[in-house]
Amino acid sequence: MTEKVSIQISKKLYEKAAKFVEENPDFDSVESLVEFVLNELLTEEEETALTPEEEEKVKERLKSLGYL
Repeated sequence: MTEKVSIQISKKLYEKAAKFVEENPDFDSVESLVEFVLNELLTEEEETALTPEEEEKVKERLKSLGYL
């Protein structure tokens, strides 16, 4: 079993999440919703990160356009 830690969020946000969980059978708890959302967000960031080569191309393009 994966070790768990506690986080704190506002009561208002928790209540919104709880309502969402009630209306969506894909999630059985607020905790599962939060874990899913964080996992999606963090995975998306990893997938959209530029390689050093891509970053250099972007910098070159911005420089040629006069932004750098």
